[in-house]
Amino acid sequence: MKPKPEFRSISPDRLVAVTEIDLGALSEIYDETDIYLSIYMRSSSSSDLEASRSFVASRFRVMQKSLPSELQESFRRTASLAQEAIDSSFWKGERSRVIFVSSPESFFHFYRMSLDCEPLVVLDTSPFLLPLARLRDDHEDYGLLLLDSQDARLFIIRSRIMEETNSSSIDLMKKHKKGGWSQMRYNRLRKGAIKSFLTEVAEDVTALESLQSMRGLVLAGPGDAKNQLMELLPQKVREQVIGLLDIPMTTRPSELVKLGEQVALDRERTLSIKRAEELKANVLRGQLYAYGTDSVRDALAQGRVNTLVLLSDYVVPGWICERCQHFQEGDRPEVCAQCGGRTSQVNVLEELYELAQRTGAEVEFVEEDEFLQSIGGVGAILRYLNPIDRQKSS
Repeated sequence: MKPKPEFRSISPDRLVAVTEIDLGALSEIYDETDIYLSIYMRSSSSSDLEASRSFVASRFRVMQKSLPSELQESFRRTASLAQEAIDSSFWKGERSRVIFVSSPESFFHFYRMSLDCEPLVVLDTSPFLLPLARLRDDHEDYGLLLLDSQDARLFIIRSRIMEETNSSSIDLMKKHKKGGWSQMRYNRLRKGAIKSFLTEVAEDVTALESLQSMRGLVLAGPGDAKNQLMELLPQKVREQVIGLLDIPMTTRPSELVKLGEQVALDRERTLSIKRAEELKANVLRGQLYAYGTDSVRDALAQGRVNTLVLLSDYVVPGWICERCQHFQEGDRPEVCAQCGGRTSQVNVLEELYELAQRTGAEVEFVEEDEFLQSIGGVGAILRYLNPIDRQKSS
């Protein structure tokens, strides 16, 4: 499918969170020939950037020599279109850049990110998305609420970029002057003011519409205020809290991001392990599962997959037809048996990921799992069985 006109050129003038990149729309783009160049570069320092530029230039030379004559001019123009983004100067906070480009389609996407990625250059029939998909799996947006008994500050962390969205505070000494009061009465009134303040904070958090689309919320700060707030939150919101941090209100923003990121990553690792265990349990029970690239591919194509589970950094060699987009594991034939189209080599997991994006399946990357490795690095938790499988199991 060709890119839509409004999607042909995207080059934000700021650092981009990985969750802002429309992987679903990118996964729908493909051509019958290798016209899409995908470039991943490190750019966290001048030395990293120079090393990445040298790596990209080396890959360009190898590709130029390896391509058939009919694709040489197209590649030269595509590489030239990417060069300005490759050579562009460093931005503050930038750690990597991702470029998707195709001269024949006048297609140019350039993203600067605050996340690290490994250098990579791929020429294919579509943008190569697997590195971005892994980053997105690890770095979903989350909220961080820093509070004590008098102040609350709400931040949204997007790919290590901190955005403050709300703040509130009370002045207890101004609100409850001690003049002539007993210490006991003063303490009672002070506790009431704190509870009232935390109730308002709980209402603000509950009203946060974006919370449902994020990984969750980290509660941070000194003392017992965060625990009191937990008790005031509705059960549904309480379930969104992914961790508590006992830290001073004066913690620097960079340290806040670092500490919050670790909590979020730990939560993601826990979820990944849970999904892998769920897949294993389904396989052992003989219920609602698929594994093996062909079975998972077919289940995805039929819209039956709830969660696609992939072993991170795993490679399954295979091929894809550049005409009909059929793909499968194994040695590449010269032409596709289904339509006679030309074929090219692929990592089948990349194609399964893109198919999952197009069919609305959840995707979970797992760092290490012996069972998942034993079944070929890929499995699927299904929504339902197809009629043939249902008959076999009955």
